Amino acid sequence: MNPEQNRLHEANAGAKPWRKFGPYVADRQWGTVREDYSANGDAWNFTTHDQARSRAYRWGEEALAGFCDDEQRLCFGLGLWNGQDAILKERLFGLSGPEGNHGEDVKEVYYYLDATPTHSYQRMLYKYPQHAFPYEWLVQENARRDRSKPEFELMDTAIFLENRYFDVFVEFAKADAEDVLIQLTIINHGPAEATLHLLPQLWFRNTWAWGEDAYRPHLAATPDNNIHAEHRDLGAFTLYCDEAPSLLFCENATNNGRLYHAPSDELFFKDGINDYLLHGQTGAVNPARTGTKAAAHYELAIAPGATRVVRLRLAAPDLQNPFADFDQTLKLRLAEADQFYQALQCDLASADARLVQRQAFAGMLWSKQFYYYDVPRWLAGDPALPPPPPERLDGRNSTGWTHLNNQHIISMPDTWEYPWYAAWDLAFHCLPLAQLDAQFAKDQLLLLCRDWYMHPNGQLPAYEWKLSDVNPPVHAYATWRVFKMDQKAHGGHGDVKFLETIFHRLLINFTWWVNRKDRDGRNIFEGGFLGLDNIGVFDRSAPLPFGGFLEQADGTAWVAMYALNMMRIALQLSQTNPVYQDLASKFFEHFLYIAEAMTNVANEHMDLWDDEDEFYYDALNTPDRGHELLKVRSLVGLIPLFAVEVLDEDLLAGAPEFLARMNWFLDNRPVLASLVSRWQEPGKGARHLLSLLRGHRVKRLLSRMLDEAEFLSPYGVRSLSRYHLDHPYIFRGTETQFTVNYEPAESQTSLFGGNSNWRGPVWMPMNFLLIESLQRFHHYYGDDFKVEYPTNSGQTVTLLEVADALTQRLTQLFLRDPETGRRPCFGDDKQLQNDPNFRDYLWFHEYFNGENGHGLGASHQTGWTGLIAKLLQPRSGV
Repeated sequence: MNPEQNRLHEANAGAKPWRKFGPYVADRQWGTVREDYSANGDAWNFTTHDQARSRAYRWGEEALAGFCDDEQRLCFGLGLWNGQDAILKERLFGLSGPEGNHGEDVKEVYYYLDATPTHSYQRMLYKYPQHAFPYEWLVQENARRDRSKPEFELMDTAIFLENRYFDVFVEFAKADAEDVLIQLTIINHGPAEATLHLLPQLWFRNTWAWGEDAYRPHLAATPDNNIHAEHRDLGAFTLYCDEAPSLLFCENATNNGRLYHAPSDELFFKDGINDYLLHGQTGAVNPARTGTKAAAHYELAIAPGATRVVRLRLAAPDLQNPFADFDQTLKLRLAEADQFYQALQCDLASADARLVQRQAFAGMLWSKQFYYYDVPRWLAGDPALPPPPPERLDGRNSTGWTHLNNQHIISMPDTWEYPWYAAWDLAFHCLPLAQLDAQFAKDQLLLLCRDWYMHPNGQLPAYEWKLSDVNPPVHAYATWRVFKMDQKAHGGHGDVKFLETIFHRLLINFTWWVNRKDRDGRNIFEGGFLGLDNIGVFDRSAPLPFGGFLEQADGTAWVAMYALNMMRIALQLSQTNPVYQDLASKFFEHFLYIAEAMTNVANEHMDLWDDEDEFYYDALNTPDRGHELLKVRSLVGLIPLFAVEVLDEDLLAGAPEFLARMNWFLDNRPVLASLVSRWQEPGKGARHLLSLLRGHRVKRLLSRMLDEAEFLSPYGVRSLSRYHLDHPYIFRGTETQFTVNYEPAESQTSLFGGNSNWRGPVWMPMNFLLIESLQRFHHYYGDDFKVEYPTNSGQTVTLLEVADALTQRLTQLFLRDPETGRRPCFGDDKQLQNDPNFRDYLWFHEYFNGENGHGLGASHQTGWTGLIAKLLQPRSGV
């Protein structure tokens, strides 16, 4: 094992808490549901960016380049001032959901460049303009633009022209589990000398102002000009500051005077360092040099092209010479990070692929955040504060979620735009995370199934904006994939305890799906939102505007996939405990009944397959119109491909009771037996295909999916067929008309809200599932089963070759073109494409333009787009 693997082993064994400190501070806490105590649930306006510097948060902290312990008691972050800005740069700026023309949107340029799973080494880059940051321009211009216009970004302001900006590199390296080296490297790229006020900050999360525990931890200047931190539970630390900066102290306390024109018992407030430095208010900081928030102030005059380095160390008190081994240790941790990734990336062909994958992994690891949300306390309010408005008791998350008490390190979709967990996002996160740290990935999957997350009825919490929303049930899929990845990494020895523990929790969740989402017990499901709202005719999270209900092709296919995932897990568990064969049989039967409902066996008037179009559609059922297919060619119709499993003779031989039950079904239920494909392979015995589609329908669906005039983009599979560009789908209701048309980037409709308005872009997780499904189909059909790729090209290939070709299209979103050097994800931005100080720093967007591959949506969504790290790894089997 290399040193980083040894650290993981020590952490997993409980020998040393290597994961105790990490990048667990969110990029944004303002505008979150947790900090919203309004009567109307308007989280964006209850806590704003303007208020953030003056408000002590109740549930968490935010920072630029934040680092903290795993309970977020002691936090480190960066403050910057260029002498021009109206406020100290302590947090990333962005637009709230109502302000952005496509929803919430961070307006900064920063990158997560490197990280190891124990956070023994971390590196990020923030690009700080030397001119005044254009806060008002960004707000006003985006307000002026409607949804038909692109978002107005910081790069569009030309503030980086003439290179008048600082590169601020932030590195963390652990000398030991609770000994953190911090190096700040600042480069002046501009043509003239420029001054930067650099303010590394240390503070305690405010846990004392709410009336539950009045204990207040303590920061104080030491005689040798360092910052001493004392905490009852965490212990004592010192932030050692090289080069003897001036030290500034205040309290992490709300400035009631500024925010509410109200008096306060505090003398020094959270915004005291800002007011002292920018406005000369000497009384804003504590002359006694004590408090709960502190900064080391470095005033750096940096020549053009020059570099300055500032070193700090957060460690135990009384180190005799804290910087004696600093440079050597930092270099060693970087070398060990290189060694860790060299072992992981040994099969990657190009240096650029290794760069892309390593930055994708870095984003995944930087997105691990401390998340705290106690719903009953949040609803009731705190003893030391006025009670919340009574409307809250009937508002967001008030019904059914009073058991929820979350206080853990969790993988976030995006630490600024989505700084809260989302159940189905997290499931996808765990696949690339398992490549780095399988134990953390397993713990994440288990976490959402714990009693203090999962609803007593079995539902998994969706996300804080609406805990009761319904996401696709991919938890069992991720569980199985993480188990297999971990098993392979350990030479075939899988973590059966993990699999068995989570399987029992997933049984409860599966039962919730069956009981709550199958209206009439016909195995046709009405899933609701399911993450695919914007490609439908109606908002599927809300009641239909004219009554009735939807039967969802994707909802039904997701549950079929879920059943197969659970069957496969049960078969694995039956290898060591035969009792699970009975449960495997139960899920086998459940899948068959769902397949029967989907394939027009039971009732031709309720089928979701359209023979004329040879495609799956949602169906609308209303008293006036009856059963009506909504003929939108979207991912909804491709999701039935996900429900596929292949059972080999070797697996079945280890489950004789399951095999007997399966054979009984095949012999005695001929209608259902027709849904199970079987062929005899010489020398290997029988192989069974369980799928919602037989070979003909597979080929017909793929004919559309692989058509460049429909779904197939140069960069993957679009979420909506390009057919609807010239042939919009129109649904005419009694009083209202609804239209769905293809748009390769952000949608122009505001029907669904948020910044995930898309009706055509390429979406990484869905493409990933399509690729894996094609691999499984190939495992059954083999090389003799071929399809035309692309459609109408005259060239036929195997399904495995199609999977590889789709992988290649997705990976080229990020890889530099060998001839032009362009990365499609950067679009037409010449500085991003060509400038050596930009072109190799990557963002991992939420989704991508269906025509040119330009990154869209949340810019640091290394959540599910982090799957690119898995796709870049050479294929090694299904």
